[in-house]
Amino acid sequence: MSIFTKAYWQSAAAELKKVNRLTLAAFVIALVTVVGTFAIPVSQNLHIVFTFLFFAFGAMIYGPVVAAAAGAAADIVGFIAHPSGAFFPGYTLSAILSGLIYGLFLYRQRITVLRLILVKLIINYGINVGLGCLWSAMLFGKAYSFFFIASLLKNTLMLPIEVAILYVTLQVLLPILTGAHLLPGSKSQKRISLL
Repeated sequence: MSIFTKAYWQSAAAELKKVNRLTLAAFVIALVTVVGTFAIPVSQNLHIVFTFLFFAFGAMIYGPVVAAAAGAAADIVGFIAHPSGAFFPGYTLSAILSGLIYGLFLYRQRITVLRLILVKLIINYGINVGLGCLWSAMLFGKAYSFFFIASLLKNTLMLPIEVAILYVTLQVLLPILTGAHLLPGSKSQKRISLL
């Protein structure tokens, strides 16, 4: 189903009315909050975390609308659970956009290695580097370039690792989720294809 159709967005919005999808979103938010506490610091306001895995997993099941809302909730709950400095709504916007992008690439779509690479390219460079450096510059009063090199290096090094983690995790979960009917329209896909 194409993301450019009315039916796609109606289906994605309908996920908001499903209790099991909202329960899963709440579970993802809780996992992201817990896993987010185990961040590995790289530099000022730059950390390595593996919360992307839960965002991607959830977005694949409940779609971009719920994923965007879950991204906002996860950012706010995460800040309340373990605050580190002042709350900044730019990071909430980044979490919303990340959920939306994961949903657009993974919800009701054939999961391929190319699709995993593309979604991580957009999130790592567009959201994490592009917007993340902007938010850091605004928050800390330093030049964009101060944050750019470290963020670019970190996201470039993490890109193949994150794609590999997504690939292995989803390769294991696809048959289970398909069998549990959590991925409608994906009964023919039990493994991730290359293209």
